[in-house]
Amino acid sequence: MKKVKVYGAGSIGNHLAQASRRMGWRVDICDIDEDALKRTKNEIYPSRYGTWDDQISLYSNDTAPVGGYDLIVIGTPPDSHMNLARSAVREGAKAVLVEKPLCTPDLNGAQELFNEAKKANCLVFVGYDHAISKSALKMSESLKSQHMGKINTLDVEFREYWGGIFQAHPWLDGPADSYLGYLQKGGGACGEHSHAINLFQSFAHEANIGRVVEVSSIMDYVNDGILDYDSVCLMNLRTEKDIIGRVVQDVITKPTRKWARAQCENGYLEWCCGDKPGFDSVIYGKDSADVENLNIQKTRPDDFFQELQHISSVLDNNELYNESPIRLERGLETMLVISAAHLSSKNNCTVKIDFSKGFTIEALSF
Repeated sequence: MKKVKVYGAGSIGNHLAQASRRMGWRVDICDIDEDALKRTKNEIYPSRYGTWDDQISLYSNDTAPVGGYDLIVIGTPPDSHMNLARSAVREGAKAVLVEKPLCTPDLNGAQELFNEAKKANCLVFVGYDHAISKSALKMSESLKSQHMGKINTLDVEFREYWGGIFQAHPWLDGPADSYLGYLQKGGGACGEHSHAINLFQSFAHEANIGRVVEVSSIMDYVNDGILDYDSVCLMNLRTEKDIIGRVVQDVITKPTRKWARAQCENGYLEWCCGDKPGFDSVIYGKDSADVENLNIQKTRPDDFFQELQHISSVLDNNELYNESPIRLERGLETMLVISAAHLSSKNNCTVKIDFSKGFTIEALSF
């Protein structure tokens, strides 16, 4: 039986704790806030999953056990991720899962985490669970096999009013009460909905069109003297193989639209998340042929269960790590695009990414 420690008793922490128990694993949840631990036991977990699970142990960060964990989950706000993740690596965890976005846009600690995890032979994953959903994997398979021919362009959108986030966190009155309202803490549309950037990169890898090397963005910033975040983020991207595409992320769209389209030589592929209640879809549209729509049933807790199943399979066979869509390197590539997007918008220019300079701000240039 695997043993898991979860940092953070908020929404993500509860989801990953429940998914871990669904896997049959032992779980310890820890948080700096005793009220958050009480809320998990008495409100969040039972309201979502029916009843509290007495097999879950709760600790303050100061009293949490140290050592002996197969997996340590970092489900706290982004500006705490690097310190906790690096500490988890030093603690000797076999694997670490860091919720997205991986870090703050200044990339502080990112290269250090990469170096330290590699030296410790610790497998680090980033919580872009949509990239390993059953529907996204189906889309990836088709792109890799060139089922519709070579890809010509790629578009991905995550457009979602963030009211749903606050419904899942009723103890928050709004974006000012958390990192969400502060881009430098990892909030705003570009950070919070960076699933779209990550999916663009994941699909691009499978389609063999290379990494993103140029970013041109326009953002709608909100700054009222307290809040400082981007509500809309529009990005044009270019890959190493000179394929261009588009990513849109916002925190204002109702109803939600989570969608991707790959236009290929002989047709198109579309990925839709939750376009029908309880389902994701992959749409295959081949030239001169009927459109095929594949519906895949799932719930939101299934996303996290699928994520832990993936991590478990990699822990059982470490050779699979280099093929994982959610491995640390992929999450770091996403952070480079997030940082480049802010730099591009603020300076009204195209920003280039030089991977030879590592996962640092120095990798970005005008």
